[in-house]
Parts: sequence; structure tokens; C-alpha cells
Amino acid sequence: MADVDQRGFDNQPAWLSAADACRLLDVKRQTLYAYVSRGLVRRVRGAAGARYARDDLARLRARHDARAGHGAVAAGALRWGEPVLESAITAIGADGPRYRGRPAVQLAADGVPFEAVAELLWTDAPPPSAPLVWPAALPLPLAKLRALLLSRGAAAPPPFSSLQLAAVALRARDPSPWPAALDVELARARSLVRTLAGIPALARDAGRVEAAWAQPSIAAAVSHALGGRGERRIVAAVEQALVLCADHELNASSFTARVAAAAGADLYACVSAALATMSGPRHGGECDRFEALVAEAAEPRRARAVVAARMQRGDPLHGFGHRLYPAGDPRAAHLLDVARRLARTAPAAARATLRTIDALIDAVARAGGEAPTLDAGLVAVTVAASLPAGAAGTLFAVGRTAGWIAHVLEQRAEPSLLRPRARYIGR
Repeated sequence: MADVDQRGFDNQPAWLSAADACRLLDVKRQTLYAYVSRGLVRRVRGAAGARYARDDLARLRARHDARAGHGAVAAGALRWGEPVLESAITAIGADGPRYRGRPAVQLAADGVPFEAVAELLWTDAPPPSAPLVWPAALPLPLAKLRALLLSRGAAAPPPFSSLQLAAVALRARDPSPWPAALDVELARARSLVRTLAGIPALARDAGRVEAAWAQPSIAAAVSHALGGRGERRIVAAVEQALVLCADHELNASSFTARVAAAAGADLYACVSAALATMSGPRHGGECDRFEALVAEAAEPRRARAVVAARMQRGDPLHGFGHRLYPAGDPRAAHLLDVARRLARTAPAAARATLRTIDALIDAVARAGGEAPTLDAGLVAVTVAASLPAGAAGTLFAVGRTAGWIAHVLEQRAEPSLLRPRARYIGR
């Protein structure tokens, strides 16, 4: 099998032979196999024999180098290594993320509203029995923002762009945006999330933004903004997706939000910084890249050939393999089940695309690849809901606003500036 980095990282070769892995770690093969059995090193099998994930090996090597000084340990920690700060928001285990001790997959399955999950992340308040009523969206000059959004040319901008534009505009229009007392910040956070939930419709129709803002919940608002039909089943599926996107510990965008918060930035600025990080193809863009893989396959019968060709070329398989879930991402498994149930009453085109997604998942598994990630699950839900291309990444961003805000509020309670040191290796 070709050396394939299935998460899309650029540090090739991504997969090493057993001999090379042992040389990198300076260990015997029995020790390497022990690391695999403990879930510390991922292994894939192919015609050329077993291969071991270079990133996992590098992290272990950094741990082993601890006796050489703190620099190697810190470098390893910033590359999916050891924890770098304490947090009471989210823990990650084999069953997926746990929000303040509550399994996120169970919260989604139980139909807990996104608003209640956000409040849980922000204040540790248990989900209430009655629906929460959040304040109205914040006012924005929609016509001017739409003109600015469309000024880039003939190509329609992705819905994600409207989120970035709105976050900046909201800060510019707030006469006192700076960090304030907790109750003030919570009220601001609720209005901010509601505003962002409706704004993805901006490029299509400013009137649709206002209609989305008038919806009774965040899930209904974002579903309407993305062109959803408004059916209860679709809104419920979007709700579960939002809940499972709400937080995932120190992912790249949440860590960015914490860095901004540690510097004293206001809530709008912290969310803007997080959105900027999520715009990268190796974070929020993973949904778009999985959509591209589905489009490349086009139909179920081509799935195995597309997967085989990518593996032969050494191209990444986006939407597969999460290093925190060596046995598979529970969030993806849940959302794929949601999508399959939703597809039973979906239009024929949506059902056909979902069959292609299932065929790709099966083809990757048969080829010895890894399980699908949250990105694949989000795309499956948006396909089953007949939402347009690009909706999955936008849904991801709106859901993750809850986690970003939680990390901002938690970081503000810490007096220190997040300022790591570099280990100089130049001349």
C-alpha cells in the first residue's frame, strides 16, 4: 500500500514501516506492537505490509526526549501531544466528547436543544425541562453587507464567508464591545450566536436572513438560512449536528479563541479569530474536501475505484481517520445513522448521494483505511436534508460557536497570557 496520510497532513511520509518506526523510537518491535495495542500508534495494513502513523511516532518520541529538556516536551504537546492547560469544559474519550461530564452523543440522541447545550458549556447549568428563549438577533445593515459580500465577482461566496463578515461588523457596531461582567457577556453571547445562525442566507437573500432570525430556535434558524425545507425531521437532524459540533476540547479554532481571550480581546474578536482559523482547509474545510471526494465518486459503483486510485497516488482521504478516535469517531457514527433515517423521506437525488457516501465508507474500510470523521457525518446530514454544497462546513462553524465562547469565558478566569516559547534551531 502506498504511504497515505488520511488526515491530509503534509509531513510525508505519513506512514512508516515497522523497521523505520522502531528506528525513530529507538525501541524493539515488541515495544512498538505494545504501543499499537494501547492505542498510542495507529497502524494500517496493505499489500506492502503494516505501516505506522508517523505523527503518532513523533509524539511518542517527544515524550521520550523529556530527559533532554522541556523544549521537546512542549513541542510534542503542541502537536497532538500531552495536555497544555486545564479545562473543565470538555473531556474526550472512546465514546466521544463529554460536555461538563455529559456524553455529547447522548445529549444529541436525547434531543437536548442546542441552546441548552450551549448554556451547559458556558455555565455548567443542567439542561432545563422547558425550552430556552434566547434574545433577538443583533441589528446589522444587511443590504450593505450583502453588497460587500457579492462585490468579489460573479461566483457566489460560500455561506461561511458571511459568518466572518458578520462577526467583524457586529464588533464595529457595538459601542462598548470590550469584556464585561459575566451576565453581560452571556447576554451578548446568546444574541451573537442567534445572529450568526441566520446570516448564512445573506448571499442568497437578505430577506431570508430576517426570516431565519424569526425562527423559534437556533437549529430552525440555521436550517432556514441554509435553504432547508423547515420540516420537523430536518430541524431535528440539524439540531443533533449542532450539538455534536458544539465543542471538541482544544481544537485549532478553540485554542485560537483562548489565545485571543488571554490577550484581553473582546468576544466578537475572539469569535472572529476562531472563524479565521476554521476557514483553513485542514480544519473547517475538511467538510468541503469530503464533499469533493463524494463528487469525484459521483455514484456508488465508482467508490472502490476512486478510493483505490487515491491510495495508489498517495492522496489523502479527507473525512476519514481521527487520531483521537482510533476505533472510530462516535459523532460520525451517530450522524450517519441520523442521515440514513432522514433519507428515507428525502428526494431521490439525496438518497443517491447518500448511497455514494456509504459506498465510500465501505470502500475505505475494505482497503484497510480508517473510520469516517465528524466531517463525513455532517456532509451526510446536509445531503439527507437537501441542503446545498458548503452547508456542512457552515453548520460546523455555527455549532462550534458555543464551544468557542465557553473557552473564552474559561480563559478569562486565568491571569496568565498564553505565550509559548520557541526552541531556536537557526544559526
